[in-house]
Amino acid sequence: MTTASITAAQGGLLACEACHLLSRPASATEPGFCLRCGEELEFRRHASIQKTWALLIAASVCYIPAMALPVLNTTTLGTSDADTILSGVAFLYTSGSWPLALVVLVASVMIPLGKIVALAYLLITVQRGSVKSNHDRTKLYRIVELIGRWSMLDVFVDTFTVSLVQLQPLMSVAPGPGVLFFAAVVVLTMLAAESFDPRLIWDSANPHPIRHG
Repeated sequence: MTTASITAAQGGLLACEACHLLSRPASATEPGFCLRCGEELEFRRHASIQKTWALLIAASVCYIPAMALPVLNTTTLGTSDADTILSGVAFLYTSGSWPLALVVLVASVMIPLGKIVALAYLLITVQRGSVKSNHDRTKLYRIVELIGRWSMLDVFVDTFTVSLVQLQPLMSVAPGPGVLFFAAVVVLTMLAAESFDPRLIWDSANPHPIRHG
């Protein structure tokens, strides 16, 4: 004998986004506060889809100059070289440091792009009311959210390199404009992941509409 699983919303419960305690809303209009941590409960994050789309589009726009513009400007004995993320990957690969080139390629190029694509996929499937692969889509969101916490590592490494390599007048390193756009991509995708409400993934399976507030 099998029992059909139901969502928290179908059971008349609401999860606290801070401590994840399931609580029964105080009323249909004012859910109240979490009994464990005191966090204000929300049926759904206000304008979650619209905010996430706005942040995601902004991140997509910044991604292009982040890849095209120099991230480091190196001056050595009067000669100046500007390196983008992609040219840095190519230099590391041709110089024999292919493991490091692979790390930079994955961390600085593929992961930011992957986060944008993943969040766009989640938004599109939510808006289309998809009821398939709810568990897989929730796992995908958790992965994007987890990766976002480490996304500023490249910016920190770049800043550390600039502060470390200052042997003027023989050699100096300065950050390029690409760093600002790359940092913007990182911050915007982090904010987009935070503004997306993963509970929307499960709403299509709920026969009773959820107030999105």
